[in-house]
Amino acid sequence: MNISQPSRRRFLAGTGAVGAAALMSSCVTSSSSSGPKSQSGKGAVTLQSNLSAPQAKSAMQDLVDAFNGKGGAKAKLNTVAAETFRTQLPTYLTSGNPPDLLTWYPGSVADSYAKKNLLLDVSDIWTGPELSGYSKALQTLCTSSAGKKVFVPASYYWWGVFYRKSNFAKWGVKEPTTWDEFMALCETLKSKGVAPIGLGAGSGTAWVASSWFDYLDIRINGAQYHRDLLAGKHRFDDPEVHKVFDKWAEALPYFDPNGTALAFQDATTALLQGRTGMMLIGTFFADSTPKDQLDDIDFFRFPVIDPKVPMAEEGPTDGYFASARTGHTDEVKELMRYLATAEAQEIYLKGSSGTALPTNPKAKDTGTPLVKKGRALIEGAADVTQFFNRDSSDALQPSADTALTKFLAKPKEIGSILTTWQRDAQKIWSQ
Repeated sequence: MNISQPSRRRFLAGTGAVGAAALMSSCVTSSSSSGPKSQSGKGAVTLQSNLSAPQAKSAMQDLVDAFNGKGGAKAKLNTVAAETFRTQLPTYLTSGNPPDLLTWYPGSVADSYAKKNLLLDVSDIWTGPELSGYSKALQTLCTSSAGKKVFVPASYYWWGVFYRKSNFAKWGVKEPTTWDEFMALCETLKSKGVAPIGLGAGSGTAWVASSWFDYLDIRINGAQYHRDLLAGKHRFDDPEVHKVFDKWAEALPYFDPNGTALAFQDATTALLQGRTGMMLIGTFFADSTPKDQLDDIDFFRFPVIDPKVPMAEEGPTDGYFASARTGHTDEVKELMRYLATAEAQEIYLKGSSGTALPTNPKAKDTGTPLVKKGRALIEGAADVTQFFNRDSSDALQPSADTALTKFLAKPKEIGSILTTWQRDAQKIWSQ
């Protein structure tokens, strides 16, 4: 399926990251997302959340408390450690007594569950006032390939190379724009005894390494090639993919030697303490950052490698989908309508690190310099991708984790690594 490139005008008209993400993530195939008919039942709606960082968890509880104060249906928050949630999600959705509502992602990753009849059809709530102002692009992002709405979006965010302003000032360095400048910055930091690049792809967060693969691929081969690759239209052992790893190999000497041993939360601590210089990460890392240090955080966009390749960015969307097997259909929909409101999204932003951007067009973001810069990054992008698993499927992510972890440990074996990756990915695509 050919997907047209979203224009800058489209971004500035209000679709933002989610608009572009919708256009690219709507490339989904056929199936039905309807499941067994569920009857509304008594008791609180269970909201299963993967937002386990202290600030995010507290903000989610604020949301639930606000909803429970409305006097209608009631909800109960069940927070699960993020990596446990990630691995257990298929089990949650296929169990006989699943959670009613879950935090996760729209687009192709949601559609992969909808195709198995695991998600509740919530098309009717999209006709109500809470979601009436959402863009057509967002509607597409939240629609399954069977034409049913299966998701309610709440926020989106950006990825960038983050650093502490005070550390860059202390080290006498500045933001790079090109790959050559980036390499020079790494060399300078290394000469000062600082590990230039933090990673955080260990202890259950191996998926963080996919950000490097995503960005190198969209900088070298372009966003459309990247999406086609993740859809199985290209091979992981193609020459174009080898180019990605050739470029990555140039940066490997500057990675923190502990990068594949630390979870991203611990890598965040290393960054804040000045043991590493910078880190390619999404803004969710800020939920592991003390609020009094957020003003010292800044970022730059992943550097230009080929000036002829349009500058795409990663701008994932987060939100909620419901189990098709819920016994609280009406109550779940009432909660989802509330979560789509500007009020709910502003409550979450206020309680969390505040670095995300709300999807409701009437909701206000926190307006900090960091958020303004992030919004400008996404709105000025030539194209926007989601993230490896979000542009493919949760089922494909483990193949990336295995391949990229092996590459980081033994980069000279890239030929056999990519051959194995293609074999493993083909098994997923053929299912």
